[in-house]
Amino acid sequence: MATVAVLGGTGALGFGLVLRFAAAGYQVAIGSRDADRAKAAAERATELVPEAWVHGMSYADAAADATRLVVLTVPFASQAETLKAVSGSLREGMVVLDTTVPLAPAVGGRPTQLVGVWQGSAAQQAAALVPAGVRVVSALHTISAAALTDLGHEVDEDTFLAGAAEAKKVVADHLQVVPGLRAIDAGPLEASRLTESITPLLIGLNMRYKTHTGVRITGLEAIA
Repeated sequence: MATVAVLGGTGALGFGLVLRFAAAGYQVAIGSRDADRAKAAAERATELVPEAWVHGMSYADAAADATRLVVLTVPFASQAETLKAVSGSLREGMVVLDTTVPLAPAVGGRPTQLVGVWQGSAAQQAAALVPAGVRVVSALHTISAAALTDLGHEVDEDTFLAGAAEAKKVVADHLQVVPGLRAIDAGPLEASRLTESITPLLIGLNMRYKTHTGVRITGLEAIA
């Protein structure tokens, strides 16, 4: 079975994806700045998904272990540092699924606001940092970590995929393991400027109505 690397797999969103991939039979390499934390997360994952192949290691080692897909689930403040750390491990033809949202808390602001990114979006910044031949796809900005972590929960939401067509297909194929989650083709990577901005809107709604909100697009049957 293919190996998926989840960089930041010790965090809430990353760990939820680790569980979903592991439960579907993928081998999962959890990457962290602290390899011991990654190993501890891997132990927790194997307790929740018996007989799963999940191992914790450094960012660079996890990326090197990936068959093709590397998932980036770190905060915006750590995005550039993490991508630089794995640059030597990324190979031509690999795909980086970037979940980063440039939320204002990265610079001391409010979670309902975005910070400006010179390249246009966090995903476009990621694309500028990865080696030539590595594609970046932007997705999963509006998906609840809690919904992913609960393996008995069907995620009744859509996620927007922005990036090159072939790379989006790779990501969509992997995300099919999450029941109820639809991957919607949002266009080229430039569309991530729009899709990333939905996150602070949902955060504001969640705070105002004290609930969990998500996105579901009506009138569409086809996925990415």
